Amino acid sequence: MYIIGENIHIISPKVKEAIANRDGAFFVDLARKQVENGAMVLDLNVGPQKKAGVEVMSWLVDVVHEAVGTDVTLSFDTTNLAAIKAGVAKVPRGKGIINSTSAEAERLEAVPPVAVEFGAKLIGLTMAKEGIPVSAESRVSLALEKLVPRCEEVGLPLENLIIDPLVLTVKGCQEFVPQCVEAVRILKQCGLPVLTNAGLSNVSNQVPPDLRPLINRTYAVMLMAAGLDMAIADPLDQDLKEFIRIVDQRDTATPVGKLLVTLFDRTVASEEVTPDDVEMSDPAQVAIWKTIQILLNKVIYADAYLNV
Repeated sequence: MYIIGENIHIISPKVKEAIANRDGAFFVDLARKQVENGAMVLDLNVGPQKKAGVEVMSWLVDVVHEAVGTDVTLSFDTTNLAAIKAGVAKVPRGKGIINSTSAEAERLEAVPPVAVEFGAKLIGLTMAKEGIPVSAESRVSLALEKLVPRCEEVGLPLENLIIDPLVLTVKGCQEFVPQCVEAVRILKQCGLPVLTNAGLSNVSNQVPPDLRPLINRTYAVMLMAAGLDMAIADPLDQDLKEFIRIVDQRDTATPVGKLLVTLFDRTVASEEVTPDDVEMSDPAQVAIWKTIQILLNKVIYADAYLNV
């Protein structure tokens, strides 16, 4: 699994201010830090930018190219299709990702042809006009019945289609959190050459800042076990990268490493970690155990449960 750097995001007050002030130095520094820390793609989330979208995206691409060169793939994250076109037109073919289209008729009509025109990959969200389907099977059906046929219709190679089954937060949508893992699993078993992606940090939206990182890291292990190809995440989170490394290298040299590899293996087998797999005298393992229970919807989410 590789990381799409999430840090250039309009939701950050600093990013929002830097865009408003056209503070190029801020983005040069942020882009370089993400790439230096392993991001293979940089997501440029500028928000809707209804009035200035084209100018903002064009300017931002120039700044990021100044920082990291043109070989780093850029992901254009906005609902403003004109801004997407302005951005993707400035990168070499094969170095752009359009983020994103839903399965709504209007977006499906307009967005996939742009990916074909510019030789870009396309993130397709399993979301229709009615919203996000509840079950994993329904999300996969939406991908296979709407997103895939439309891409085939316009001539987008399925290798360039990245399905995102949509991560929802444990704070208010907890029952849907395991469904995203299962949707990834089913997509990887369907035999199509599509890739899969997840917005990792979404799982901890609205959770207190000190609790968010472990939720994200633990969920990453579960998604990796299901076959996730890429995640929009924070490449500056060194512990997240350590969790990924432990699983990739099957490093069981530490008790935490052993637990993470066990979580990975059990998720691969559609099984669950049990209390016997956890040294309950080890606070680090207990914290992971509790986080797993939240992510599997076995224990109702509460800040206090994770804090104890």
